[in-house]
Amino acid sequence: MKDEIILYRPNEIAEHIEVRIDEETVWLNKEQMSLLFGRDRTVISRHINNIFQEGELQKDVVCAFFALTTQHGAIKGKTQTSNVEHFNLDIIISVGYRVKSKQGTQLWN
Repeated sequence: MKDEIILYRPNEIAEHIEVRIDEETVWLNKEQMSLLFGRDRTVISRHINNIFQEGELQKDVVCAFFALTTQHGAIKGKTQTSNVEHFNLDIIISVGYRVKSKQGTQLWN
């Protein structure tokens, strides 16, 4: 699977989460993890920083930047593209256990 995007909609939240699959792993950014785990983005950031500081995972292995295109806030009809840091499944699982999120660590059939 290369550059595939899957929509994930857990029962507990109204929004869907676009899940990027690339290089045989799942990639989410901090905002997506915040939605998935039902925690504030600052909580997600703190846990990610702790994972790196404790040496549990190496940043250069579990992080990648992907281009994200959104509507321009000031100019109607124009889009803007920025590189957004994403994190692979290893760190997503680690953050899920640290925030004690039942939703993020459940098993799917």
